[in-house]
Amino acid sequence: MKLPPQVKLVDVGPRDGLQNEKQAVPAEVKIGLVHRLQEAGLKDIEVTSFVSPKWVPQMADNAQVMQGIRRRPGVRYSVLTPNMKGFEAAIAAPREEWPDEIVVFGAASEAFSQKNINCSIAESIERFRPVVAAAREKGIHVRGAMSCAVGCPYEGEIAPERVGMLARLMKDIGVQHVGVADTIGVGTPLKVRRAIEATLEHYGIDDISGHYHDTYGQALSNTLASLELGVWQFDTSVGGLGGCPFAKGATGNVATEDVVYMLHGMGIETGIDLDQLIDAGVYINQALGREPNSRVSKALRTKRSA
Repeated sequence: MKLPPQVKLVDVGPRDGLQNEKQAVPAEVKIGLVHRLQEAGLKDIEVTSFVSPKWVPQMADNAQVMQGIRRRPGVRYSVLTPNMKGFEAAIAAPREEWPDEIVVFGAASEAFSQKNINCSIAESIERFRPVVAAAREKGIHVRGAMSCAVGCPYEGEIAPERVGMLARLMKDIGVQHVGVADTIGVGTPLKVRRAIEATLEHYGIDDISGHYHDTYGQALSNTLASLELGVWQFDTSVGGLGGCPFAKGATGNVATEDVVYMLHGMGIETGIDLDQLIDAGVYINQALGREPNSRVSKALRTKRSA
């Protein structure tokens, strides 16, 4: 078994991690988080979302956050743009404030698509088509998030064929990279492997990433199963930011600190300074009035204090 010698992590904490927070997080705190993440060595950061503030009030300061970031050469800053209105808002600023990458999100579950974005899978793809074309015309990279790739809160288990179908549809409209997302964290290694294998029928290994929630404590196992297939890109969230709205009281996004500790322990390079990353997780969780949801953070901070 040959594992990838290095792994790229996309920290989605500033966007996916914060979007469900009930308390408003000031723009300067979000900007401070992005700065701490890039100082820790993160080269890919999902910063914000250009969606209607009516639906996601936490992201209403998207333009202010993008404007306030001190950009570092070699770092890719991405934003979620679910439709043309969102994309146009993301590029309304001067060119130096544009995102380097946009993210569109579809679902492998018909029911989840209807509940989440009020349209069918086919309709969502048609909604994304002009967004993808416009982004690529302007030289902005396009990533597609494939949610509910192994399980759905409404439909239950998702067949790999559904994931393959969504990957094909995204490929057809020009999406350059897709993430296989276990949105509610019900996946186990074999199920995740099957979802990735279905995606590999349409995308090369360099254009696939894993996005695993830790609701049932399976995220690290699923990451390892993906590594064994050659996947070398993953979405993670600093301090375990983010929750799972469909599993009350359960954790959501896997903590970046936990994934980095595992990878470094396996001799896999990430380019990330774990101590600085832990500090970034403490910073944002203190702003939220709680402890980081990362076992590695807790263990190493206990060791520090001792």
